[in-house]
Amino acid sequence: MKEAIEITTFKLAGHSCADFIAANADVDAWLKRQPGFRSRHLAEREDGTIVDMLLWDTVAHGTDAMQRLMGELADSPVHAMIDQDTVSWSVTPVRHRMTR
Repeated sequence: MKEAIEITTFKLAGHSCADFIAANADVDAWLKRQPGFRSRHLAEREDGTIVDMLLWDTVAHGTDAMQRLMGELADSPVHAMIDQDTVSWSVTPVRHRMTR
């Protein structure tokens, strides 16, 4: 199985999750154009931690996109909304998948 899950967790720097989602319009549009992109899910834990989960065709697709995102979307408002000291990021190959 080649697909990969990217999970990034972080806290917001004084912004609501709703504001963060609204500010992601440019990121969402950019992601849709990336090779290997399948889906994105944003969630908020009870403690305010944001969980940003993306599904990619391969680890290489996810890693490549995230390495380019910071440069290509350097002007995106989302960067200033994130408490950068709380960011945890990984792209991991899927070992098992079950669907309904």
